[in-house]
Amino acid sequence: MFRKRKRQMLATSRKLVTSVNPKSFISEQFRTIRTNINFSTPDKELKTLLFTSSSPGEGKSTSAANVAIVFAQEGKKVLLVDADMRKPTMHFTFKTSNSIGLSNLLTKQFSLEEVTRITNIENLYLITCGQIPPNPAELISSSSMEALIEELALMYDIVIFDAPPLLSVADAQILSNKCDGTILVINSVPRKKKVQLRRKNLLYRLKRTYLEF
Repeated sequence: MFRKRKRQMLATSRKLVTSVNPKSFISEQFRTIRTNINFSTPDKELKTLLFTSSSPGEGKSTSAANVAIVFAQEGKKVLLVDADMRKPTMHFTFKTSNSIGLSNLLTKQFSLEEVTRITNIENLYLITCGQIPPNPAELISSSSMEALIEELALMYDIVIFDAPPLLSVADAQILSNKCDGTILVINSVPRKKKVQLRRKNLLYRLKRTYLEF
């Protein structure tokens, strides 16, 4: 039991390295990403940011959480939203409940204030996924989601969404069209040519919001 708990604590520490070890080399790399994001749209203020990947297991959720933390450490009021209503993970990462969250908010079961959680990191707030719905894509493409994004952009300095992988479902493509910028997290391990081609086509579709740096 003790060993299992210790492994869980170490796993969380690795995921939230910018909080646990802010002076590490990896934390510095996340701060570099923050700087690149800040300079990627010089002509307009970037308020809503989407993190996704082409396939599962490429580190999009870990990246989203750590980028949210470094923005909060900069003094910005940050909201991290788990919009992966297929396989949510943010409640595990931040060791909190997932009983209510984004899905409950979009279906008007709970208010924004009720689903927003205060984290143990200053300036960082969290909305978990909530109960996994039978129709994630429909909820994300709804007018309620669009209205919510507009409301959140007024309340926070930056809102970061963690979305499902692009090649799996349509959720991320739908949400990317509602956000100011999209970051595609890519595994450095070479992929098959077919996967690379599909990824290239997806990047073309995301051209309007894709942040290149």
